[in-house]
Amino acid sequence: MMKGIRRQIVLQYFILVLLALLLIESIFLVAMQKYYYDSIYNYIESNSKNVIRYYNSSFIDSSNESSFISNLMYYLKLENTSLEILDTEGRVLALSSGFESDRVVQTSDVPQALKGSTGRWIGKDVITGESVMAVSTKIDYGNDNVYIARYVTSMERVNDALVDILVWSGLIVVGVLVLVFTISIGLANSIVRPINIITAASAEMAKGRFDVRIEGDYKYEIGELSSTLNYMAEEIVRSNQVKDDFISSISHELRTPLTSIKGWNETLESGGYDPEETKMGLKIISKETNRLIGLVEELLDFSKLQQNEMKMVKDTVSVREVLQEIMLNVWAKAEQKQIKLRLSAEEEDYLIIGDGNRLKQVFLNVIDNAIKFSHMNTWIDITIKREQDQVVVIVQDTGIGISEEHLERVKDRFYQVDHQHGGTGLGLAISQQLIELHGGSLLMESELGNGTTVTVKLPALTQEEHFESDIDPGVV
Repeated sequence: MMKGIRRQIVLQYFILVLLALLLIESIFLVAMQKYYYDSIYNYIESNSKNVIRYYNSSFIDSSNESSFISNLMYYLKLENTSLEILDTEGRVLALSSGFESDRVVQTSDVPQALKGSTGRWIGKDVITGESVMAVSTKIDYGNDNVYIARYVTSMERVNDALVDILVWSGLIVVGVLVLVFTISIGLANSIVRPINIITAASAEMAKGRFDVRIEGDYKYEIGELSSTLNYMAEEIVRSNQVKDDFISSISHELRTPLTSIKGWNETLESGGYDPEETKMGLKIISKETNRLIGLVEELLDFSKLQQNEMKMVKDTVSVREVLQEIMLNVWAKAEQKQIKLRLSAEEEDYLIIGDGNRLKQVFLNVIDNAIKFSHMNTWIDITIKREQDQVVVIVQDTGIGISEEHLERVKDRFYQVDHQHGGTGLGLAISQQLIELHGGSLLMESELGNGTTVTVKLPALTQEEHFESDIDPGVV
């Protein structure tokens, strides 16, 4: 049993085609009837007028009415029609059948003829009861006498032909409807069947079975829908994997410093160590505590950004000073790998309106990543320049680089290219959002084995903004 959308499609197509066919058939039948009826009428009218015109010009005899009517009956008769000669009152004066008749004709064609036009009437014959057409024409005899030539022809054969046409056209309509019904069912199935498959697959996905895929090569919107759902399932699977990797990674990141802190705490509690060992233990505890704080702050920043709760304290910021301060902060880490940091910039300050601490967070993350993934005895170039109304910072290293596959997703949250280097996988995702909050953009270019280039573009400070920032720094 057809239900739902299948039934609606079939029913609507069927009704639409049925109404169209009924309209076409009605117009066709009316046109055919008009054609047949008009053809008969035109044939009788043209013949009667031609004969009357010829007769009036050649044989009119006003002295003998009886001879005039007899001649009319002879010259005006047409095959398959009955000719009646009437007076102005509609009384029958003569019949082509030869029978006498005293009846009076009162059909509408008689008054029409008396007015000078060719009258036509279609109806039932009062004697035989069959369908007939009557065509009447006025004939002037002499100066004062007027007669009417009335032709009567049976329409039964024409009506039978029209009935045959109706039957055959009705059969054609039925055939077309059967064909349309079959095609509409096929069309409905071509839509409903994949929808049922998609619905079933979606139900399985809703139950958590994201390994289910919609099979079949569908076209148009249904194909797009199935591809979208398959893509969604793949993304969910990938997101779940990223989430699992993140949980595993963050667990490791938290466990490592906690283990060190706990171990040194127990060691120091036991006592018996010299001051140097105690000092080293306290340094390790402090270092690992700061590491934990950094992890927690990164998670908190990400949460705030996701909930649009990150507040920016904006003021005039010198990008050059921010980068110089960061270089001092990471100098020791770079020295451990004998990596040289080179800053290239003009003498100007490259001022922008922004949150200095958040920009430090971004550039620290970018430069720290460059150091982390660079080889020993290499260099990292940091370039500042102005492009029209933007301040552009380029951080370029010659490190291990990133493959094209990973480069597309490296700024995704929780995504890590190399799990061995640790981290939450949130650094670049947070940096991207912070730069966007400043109205800028963060772009990455990389080639595996040939290093990475990170480009940060920020709106440069205008003269108007410089004046306003000197008056009142704002919080957004």
